[in-house]
Amino acid sequence: MADIIGIRFREVGKVYYFDPNGEQLRKGDRVIVETSRGIECGEVAMANRQVADSAISHPLKKMIRKATQEDLDRVSANKEKEEKAFAVCTQKIREHKLKMKLINVEYTFDNSKILFYFTADGRVDFRELVKDLAYIFRTRIELRQIGVRDEAKMLGGLGICGRPFCCKTYMGDFQPVSIKMAKEQGMSLNPVKISGTCGRLMCCLKYEQDAYTDLLKHTPKIGAIVNTPDGKGTVIDQNLITGNLTVSLHKAPNAAPHNYKVSEVTIIKDGQIKVDKAEIERLKRLEKN
Repeated sequence: MADIIGIRFREVGKVYYFDPNGEQLRKGDRVIVETSRGIECGEVAMANRQVADSAISHPLKKMIRKATQEDLDRVSANKEKEEKAFAVCTQKIREHKLKMKLINVEYTFDNSKILFYFTADGRVDFRELVKDLAYIFRTRIELRQIGVRDEAKMLGGLGICGRPFCCKTYMGDFQPVSIKMAKEQGMSLNPVKISGTCGRLMCCLKYEQDAYTDLLKHTPKIGAIVNTPDGKGTVIDQNLITGNLTVSLHKAPNAAPHNYKVSEVTIIKDGQIKVDKAEIERLKRLEKN
């Protein structure tokens, strides 16, 4: 068995696993560790836990130490430096007339590197910008282009539901979301109604999908032919949550449709949920990261 801890470097970021180096740590403790980016200060998201050696795919790096007050003071100082670096970089972007939007700046704990995160519609030649920044800050400079979802996660805000963004408050990683999910959940394929503030499909479509997938197993789809207490008919509308169906009876196609509960009908031939190719093409950009 191996003793491990989980460490997060951003407020709602991915959790990375380290060897606690014999220390007993609690959730919320600040620690100093070595990562691929250099020495960093992170927060314990998962306290000491025993796992089987076979569950560890590669040797874990050892924690360097529990953060001291001096370490925390350096983190605070780096935050102030990041604000100044943001202003300088923004000015240089304007001077070079680059079509890019600066989103965030991060100093590594040991100040060995500064990371500048930006968005842009396409590729950007920022070589001259990097030279200017390296000359000003006298350290390694890295510019990273991110997507609009990452931008929303970094900046935060309120969603159309009125609550803080899911990605900012508790979602560690983004999951792929598709137009088909919106269709299966009976939502109008109106970009305004199915996209978040970032302009991409709402993340909540993904974590509600399992419930809808289960409901669709027991609910006749629109277009399904069913047996009702009043004879055969075709489902013309459904409500997955309430289990209500609207059925047009074959014996009276011109009459008003009847309403039934799912438990009152049996499926003769189920329908299919189809997304028109033209709709997919029109909404394709909503599926991008």
